Amino acid sequence: MYLSFLRTAYAAMLIPCAFVVQAQQDTLRKVDLKEVHIEGHRPHNVVERMKPVEGGIVAAGKKNEVVQVAGLDADLSTNNARQLFAKVPGISIWESEGSGIQMSVAARGLSPNRSWEFNVRQNGYDIAAEPFGYPEAYYAPPMEAVERIEIIRGSASLQFGPQFGGLLNYRLKRGVAGRKLAFETRQTAGSYGLFNAYNALGGTVGRTSYYAFWHHRSADGWRTNSRYVTNTGQVSLTHAFSKRFTLGLEYTRMDYSSQQPGGLTDAQLQADPQYSDRARNWFNAPWSVAAVTADMVLTERTRMSLKCFGTFAERNSVGFMKPITEPDTISSITRAYAPRQVDRDEYANAGAELRLHHSYKVLGKPSDLATGVRAFGGTTQRHLLGRGTTGSDLDLSLTDPVYGRELEYTTSNFAVFAENIFSVGRNLSVVPGVRFEHIASTAKGYLNTSSTGTLEPSERQRQVILFGTGLEYRTTASTNAYANFSTAYRPVLFSELTPAATTDIIDPNMKDANGYNMEAGYRGSLARYVTFDVGVFQLLYRDRIGTVLRDGVAYRTNIGTSQSQGVEAYVELDVLRLIAGERPASLRVHASVTWMDARYTSWNNPALVNDPVRGIEGKRVEYAPNNIERYGINYQRRGFSATVNLSRTGSVFTDAANTVEPNAAATVGRLAGYQVLDINGGHTFRNGLELRLGVNNVTDEAYATRRSGGYPGPGALPGNGRTFLVTLGARL
Repeated sequence: MYLSFLRTAYAAMLIPCAFVVQAQQDTLRKVDLKEVHIEGHRPHNVVERMKPVEGGIVAAGKKNEVVQVAGLDADLSTNNARQLFAKVPGISIWESEGSGIQMSVAARGLSPNRSWEFNVRQNGYDIAAEPFGYPEAYYAPPMEAVERIEIIRGSASLQFGPQFGGLLNYRLKRGVAGRKLAFETRQTAGSYGLFNAYNALGGTVGRTSYYAFWHHRSADGWRTNSRYVTNTGQVSLTHAFSKRFTLGLEYTRMDYSSQQPGGLTDAQLQADPQYSDRARNWFNAPWSVAAVTADMVLTERTRMSLKCFGTFAERNSVGFMKPITEPDTISSITRAYAPRQVDRDEYANAGAELRLHHSYKVLGKPSDLATGVRAFGGTTQRHLLGRGTTGSDLDLSLTDPVYGRELEYTTSNFAVFAENIFSVGRNLSVVPGVRFEHIASTAKGYLNTSSTGTLEPSERQRQVILFGTGLEYRTTASTNAYANFSTAYRPVLFSELTPAATTDIIDPNMKDANGYNMEAGYRGSLARYVTFDVGVFQLLYRDRIGTVLRDGVAYRTNIGTSQSQGVEAYVELDVLRLIAGERPASLRVHASVTWMDARYTSWNNPALVNDPVRGIEGKRVEYAPNNIERYGINYQRRGFSATVNLSRTGSVFTDAANTVEPNAAATVGRLAGYQVLDINGGHTFRNGLELRLGVNNVTDEAYATRRSGGYPGPGALPGNGRTFLVTLGARL
């Protein structure tokens, strides 16, 4: 009955839109919008802000950043996250995967694991494995193909739903207007066999704009046993049927294979972070994303956009996944290696998101309404604990045709959301918003092949209402103060719905995690030589999910609450302009810093609450450093630019009990803070040719950013040491 009501509501929302289109057809034929050219000055590689409403997305009153990738002196060949987000305060990064194939970032004390606390999108549509039950982003576009990266912090929950971190959206390049054919190429060679090739064609022919790229990256890897190869291609077509209606088609395909060197003990990390004794672990992820988009101008004040999208992908791994204390060696009895474990996931998701932006006046003051609906359905098939071969290559075949565990999950979702910008007086904007979510999920399969291992098919349905309000006050023409409070939630993940063993128990009343994001700050620019954004935040994360022991049985339930709070600050100064006014050269220095305190405020695990040594309340949240600092200096003159970046990150605990000394398997224990120095620069010549050089981790710092308990190999996972690269490019 409830789903029937939702379908009726969805149809009811579409009917007025159809009437608006019909009523405006004659008017639209008569309206002729004149083209306007606006020229302005944009400082080189300064972090920008989104417009109050952009593409039907409300950014007013929210902390947000826009990273213009083309303006960066950064290692794009490996998607180097610490350089890409050097001017975005508070972004924590896991640097355990040196290929750059996966982007693992987070903010405000959340886990960076494959960016799963962000709602990760490409051109505004989903690209993660399954945004509700398994929101890990195994795919990230090559940065050479990205025009800009948009980040909206946790207050984005009202428009994008299930996340605490906010929105992370990659906007890809489009065909060049005014040219029928444009060609771009970048070829990079670097240390340890790195070869990165990016080639793209784009342009506009009549009313049709197109862009297509092919990207290849391969290397032996900085660590032993860390070879990888990835190939990514995309084709996008956009046709303007009229000045009022545009239709677009996009298809992206990525396929990569990477050898996983596994973890290290802390002693191995200090002695030789390049060491590996896992030569048979491999990972593979074919990833396909398709989208159909439509943009409509219904009236001079009303715009509508529709995105229909689908993700069809796999996540495959094969390897010897025992603790690092168990060597992967040839048996003296069988004269062969032990069989490897094969795990495979298949994802099939489809969805549609309709957004409407309408500008109007209330009491003579301008207002903007951004509203929409979303429908989504996804299926995940999980095949685990397969008995693989005794070989050493990427071989996903089984020696026993039956997997040790077979699971199938489905999710259906319907959401309605709205935010409105109300102008109060000349300078104040108030932005209230609300979102309603209906989520239904099912699970079935078996945990093992015995009769007792079969899961009874189950279904969970829940409804969530999120709300929030933002404020923005324009203090001058180029500065404003902002504040926001928004509730957030995160659905119970598939892995949390499934017992790890037959005897485990899942709490039937387990709730989705919920909480809020709160922020306030002051941002803008002064006299065109200072850019800044300084603010404070608080994030409350209730009903965190975990496992406790009850009468000797593992019981998965909501186990506690954490709170993160701190200061996020970004300041950039053009020293030459400050001293001597307008100059043909610029010398810019920046600081992007975050000081944070992220701790557990309550913990419902009786096995630990009463333990005076391992009690959780007041302990620091895992992987939440107290400080994240990034400093840099950039010099630019005409086509030449060079940048030096220093990244400093504080120490982290890797478990909730804040264990200091590592265990023998190196799966828990404090990780020390570290700092990394990078230098990048180059010259773009007038004929479109480009030469760039870079050195990553100049001082060859040895450090680790995470520990693993399973895939990609138990133990501490180090970041890359010193590497060099050179890039030749051209735009024709």
